[in-house]
Formats: sequence, structure tokens, C-alpha cells
Amino acid sequence: MPFLGQDWRSPGQSWVKTEEGWKRTTTDDKYNNVSGDSTKSLSFCKEEQEECFSKENLLLSLSYDMAAKKRKKDQTNNNTKVPYFHREKWIYVHKGSTKERHGYCTLGEAFNRLDFCSAIKDTRRFNYVVRLLELIAKSQLPSLSGVAQKNYMNILERVVQKVLDDQQNVRPIKELLQTLYVSLCGLVQDMGKSVLVGNINIWMHRMENILQWQQQLDNIQINRPTSTGMTLIDLPASLQLNIMQCLSDGRDLVSLGQVCPELGALTEDRLLWKRLCHYHFTDRQIRKRLMVSDKGHLEWKKMYFKLSRCYPHREQYSDTLHFCTHCHILFWKDTNHPCTANNPESCTVSLSPQDFINLFKF
Repeated sequence: MPFLGQDWRSPGQSWVKTEEGWKRTTTDDKYNNVSGDSTKSLSFCKEEQEECFSKENLLLSLSYDMAAKKRKKDQTNNNTKVPYFHREKWIYVHKGSTKERHGYCTLGEAFNRLDFCSAIKDTRRFNYVVRLLELIAKSQLPSLSGVAQKNYMNILERVVQKVLDDQQNVRPIKELLQTLYVSLCGLVQDMGKSVLVGNINIWMHRMENILQWQQQLDNIQINRPTSTGMTLIDLPASLQLNIMQCLSDGRDLVSLGQVCPELGALTEDRLLWKRLCHYHFTDRQIRKRLMVSDKGHLEWKKMYFKLSRCYPHREQYSDTLHFCTHCHILFWKDTNHPCTANNPESCTVSLSPQDFINLFKF
């Protein structure tokens, strides 16, 4: 069927609509106006073109309005506080389809269904959840579903708010936010926005929230307690050393030594650092990183920080997630699950945060 405009099959010619029908005209016919009919047809053609242009402008304006409404809706959905926390104390982990069950349980599904809301409030589980969030931020965030990614950010917001209110565990949360921000920068810029579910503007807004949380944590000021009772400095040196031996992170010892010169001298005790080295690292690892002072003594403090840069620390948590190898149920330690085994404790395995993630790698 002929169409308005230049015909690609015959350069310099076009089709115009007349009372007698469609006719092919050349450029010379347009500019010479050889007949009144052609002039009338050209004016009719211009009217048709203007009508087409007006329709196109209307469609463009409608598309712009729809895009603006979509951006506003995305922003509203991102800021809406909907009930996103589940309170299931245990879940069944199925890794394949059977006659009774179809599909399999993913990391995002487990992250959504388990009761992480109560785990944040529990001091025994807090460090476990923070470490799990850090591992997900490093490599597993793109594997989560859209709901799980949103749930991840909402749980992180509650974790930050708890730290701001309690003024405790500031350093691990700073490290978590920094790890997440670096991962998001790589996902948004290098790999592309397709690996993250949702509008890219939402993720840019979430990255801005992370920067705001980091600023709030940097500005936090720990108030000195008003109690006039006995403090750590008032205790005998032997008791102070016993308390320091309960610390499992060398950075905590360094921070404690900056309180006053007396505590600083105690934190330089070689036995403290020797205990830390043997607690976190194996004998083989220690032998590879031996450091001897000029007096012939082992520099345990320097060895500890050198080993920390080469090997991961030993992880120990007050409460962890457990997995029953008999009934394939994932649950918290103090939560009973409907196990059908004769001796349920023999089938239970404690999961570290890394083991929890590896459980869903098929």
C-alpha cells in the first residue's frame, strides 16, 4: 500500500492522496504547483503530517508521564514499611523435586522465611547475623530474589538502628557497610544493573542510605557511664588480665590499651597475644610466620596481626543455625523441630555463616 513520505524504491518521488486516489509525484511537481489539484493535495498532505506529529507528541507526553509515575511509584515502594519479616523458627530444605515436593529451597527463600527479626534483638545471635550479611554482601547478593534483596536491606537498616541505639558493635557494622557499598559499586558499574532486581534508581538511593549510615556511625559518641562504683581501672592487675583474656579480637585489646597508660602496659603482655595466636591459628600457620625480636623473644603481637592478614580468624558464636541431616530441617539452636529420628542430637550439625551459604549451592 502506498504511504506518505519519500518512497525508498524511487528516490525523489513521493505518494500523495488526491480525490481520484493515490498518485506518485516528483519534487518538481511539488514546487512548481502545476495544477490546483496538486496544490490541494499537498495542503491535504501537510494537514495529515501535522495531525501525525500532534499524535506523536501526545504519545511522547503520555510516555513521559508514565515514566515519571513509575519512578515515583518505585520510590514509594522503596520507602514503604511493609511487614517483610517472617517468624518461622525452622524451615525444610529440599534440594530436588520429589513426588511430594516440587522445586528446591534457595538461599533467598531461606533468608526470607527464617526468623532473623528476633535474631537481631538477641545478643547471642547478633554477631552471627552480621557475619551472614557480610558474606552475602561479598558474593551472594545477585543470587537473591527481588524480595530477598529488599528484605536484606530492611534487615540491615534494623541492624544499623540497633547499633545507633545501643552504641555497641560499631566496628563490625562499619566493616559490613563498607563491604556492601564496594560490592554495590561493582555490580552497578562494572557488571551492569541487570544483576540487581529492580530499578537502578532504587539501588542508587540505597547506596546513598549506606553513606548516610556510615556518617551516623562515624559521628556516634559513646557516653561515659554515670555510675560511681568500681571500674575496670580500680581492679587489681591480675583480674584485669583475666578479663583481657576473654577478648577474642586483637583490635579490642589495642582499643582497651588506649584508655589509660596502666591498661596500655597490660595489653602489651606477651601471654595475651600468644593466647590469641593459638586460639585463631594452627601451629603450622604460626611456624610459617615466626618473628623474633632482637632479644630472641617471639613477637606475638606482631605475629598476630601478620597472621590476621594471611589467614581467616576462628569464628565462634553463642548461638548458630543448625541443620538436621535426617529430616533436612534448618533451625535455630534453642528451637525444637519435628525430627523423626531416634536420637535427634546425633543428626544435628552446627552451621557457621559460610556453611549456611554453602548449604544452598547445588
